[in-house]
Amino acid sequence: MHINHEIIFAGRSNVGKSSLIRRLTGKRVKIGRLAGVTKKPTHITFKDLLITDMPGYGFLHGVPDVVQERIKNQIIHYIEDNNERIVCAVQVIDAGAFCEIVDRWQSRGEIPVDIEMFDFLCDLGVNIAIAANKMDLVKDHDHTLDQIVERFDLLPPWRQWLDTVAPVSAKKGDVAALTTIVRDQLHKIGRDNLFKYIKM
Repeated sequence: MHINHEIIFAGRSNVGKSSLIRRLTGKRVKIGRLAGVTKKPTHITFKDLLITDMPGYGFLHGVPDVVQERIKNQIIHYIEDNNERIVCAVQVIDAGAFCEIVDRWQSRGEIPVDIEMFDFLCDLGVNIAIAANKMDLVKDHDHTLDQIVERFDLLPPWRQWLDTVAPVSAKKGDVAALTTIVRDQLHKIGRDNLFKYIKM
């Protein structure tokens, strides 16, 4: 069947992209045994909807810089080539580690790769959902989420961004906030019939 719509999951390695996809769809995506092993997008198909798990980007211990740069460029080209059919890009972050990673990059005068990806998606006009994963490991949820939205150049409090920011825990199966955002994007294109593939 021809693919008309696509939802992509992007993020650093080990932030839980594959686990989130499994929680949302009930289907497993093929993953590499080691971080940085997955070099190409992997897919799950539901009728004319494609769910895509992008390779992890950013620093990977033991993976040469040239390989990391190649992966990032591949992700960028994939999104540009398929932009017209991308209903939503789910950018997955590790809620507990995100701010510290961003601040460390910025202290070196570098643009953090997560922020670079977010800005790239915004520039393309892609609908973005920020999935703040591993919230079960975060103590002060509201404070942490306020800090996260600030790093993305969004004004706190984070609760005014409920259509964009989804606090989730793939490990605990708490993905309702992300399901709501994704289903809302499907509703906007008149595809409520695809809700059954995106679980609460």
